[in-house]
Amino acid sequence: MKTLPFQRDTAKNRVTVACAAGSVSVYSTCAYCRHCQGVRVGDRLAPSPQVKALSDLRHLGVGDETLMNAALMFNTLVRDGSAIECDDDNNQGFQKLY
Repeated sequence: MKTLPFQRDTAKNRVTVACAAGSVSVYSTCAYCRHCQGVRVGDRLAPSPQVKALSDLRHLGVGDETLMNAALMFNTLVRDGSAIECDDDNNQGFQKLY
């Protein structure tokens, strides 16, 4: 597992990381990538809300609202965080979560 530090561009309100595919947006790429294991906030790792929501969707049959709430929570974690924890040890790049 590797830690990918955020590169913030406050003028454009963008947060990117250096991925195997190049510099990618955390909000639109990492949020929906199978390799994203969570957001580093201070000294702790907050697990990816989308992974939990996807698990609930498969096992409990929860609806679209749960996925939307997970996306909003991910955005909040990125706002407060400093890095993404990525398990892409083989440098495959982005892979769809769902």
